[in-house]
Amino acid sequence: MHPETLAIHSSYYHDQNAGAVAPPIYLSTTFERNADGTFPHELIYARMNNPNREAIEKSIAALEGGQVGMAFSSGQAAAMSILQTLRPGDHVVVAQDTYHGTPALLEEVFHPWGLTYTRTDLTNLEALRLSIHENTRLVWVETPSNPLLRITDIRAVAAIAHEAGAYCICDNTWATPILQKPIELGCDVVMHSTTKYFGGHSDVISGALVFKEDNELAQRARRIQSLGGAVPSPFDCWLILRGIKTLATRVRAQSSSAQKIAEALANHPAIEAVHYPGLPSHPGHEIAKSQMTDFGAMLSIQVRGGAEAALQLTGRLKLFTRATSLGGVESLIEHRASVEGPNTATPLNLLRLSIGLEHPDDLIDDLQQAL
Repeated sequence: MHPETLAIHSSYYHDQNAGAVAPPIYLSTTFERNADGTFPHELIYARMNNPNREAIEKSIAALEGGQVGMAFSSGQAAAMSILQTLRPGDHVVVAQDTYHGTPALLEEVFHPWGLTYTRTDLTNLEALRLSIHENTRLVWVETPSNPLLRITDIRAVAAIAHEAGAYCICDNTWATPILQKPIELGCDVVMHSTTKYFGGHSDVISGALVFKEDNELAQRARRIQSLGGAVPSPFDCWLILRGIKTLATRVRAQSSSAQKIAEALANHPAIEAVHYPGLPSHPGHEIAKSQMTDFGAMLSIQVRGGAEAALQLTGRLKLFTRATSLGGVESLIEHRASVEGPNTATPLNLLRLSIGLEHPDDLIDDLQQAL
């Protein structure tokens, strides 16, 4: 089944009460049981399960091609939960160029708790092999990476992880299952900040994990979800379910615009570099072609003149909003180093662009007048 069809039908909720086409929002915190103590609808308490949450969990799992889906209150809650399945003394390998919140969790929360980790360039397979220890349990991939859009060969990294007896997880937030299917490429777990493209309208915070199999790892994560309670509200789930219906159409349109914008900026004299895997000059272009159906709606540019020139550029734009996050219908621009703080490894002249659903020609005109 094509993603456009699957997005509609995997997210359809069959309302048994009124036959409503749009699903109702189940706000109840608790659910009635039978006189014999059983639960006729297999629903007990909203921290453990809820009809709206079950609907998005099944839909996201179907889109990613996994057996088990789990929804969380944010992408960071999803990341924290998979890390909590590990044990003190375990080791994690994480991509060097990745969303800054992931290594921050490892350093500030889990390292004091007993996890060790190594940051390495996952585009260098030999460096990955040297980073794996006897106690490595998880290899964390993010591709395209945030914010430099480096491309990691998911098949190769997953194979190396499995040879070492470790699981491979891929943060697939930027590509979405519309453009990339990490489970088909060998990953065991897929993570999403569903705040971004799944929600699609910059109005809901949530996250998700999808597991290839209903194995011990998935069961530990489900128990952590249930006990910890870092779950989205019924209304948040309803918003994500609504966003899923248009996911494929939005991502394809936004990706098409991003390609045009990257090409328009590639040779601009005021631009030092354009980071976008859809450009043939990108070092990961061929790998991206082999594992993605398109190149995504995110790109980064480095502006000649340093941080001051980059910041001044954002002030001259009229159609781009200066804001954190991505994946919404509106185009956003962000000076990434300012967000990541004094320890950032991001170039100080880098701007990250999330391309929305405006006409690409208007966005190109806006960027060119600002440059």
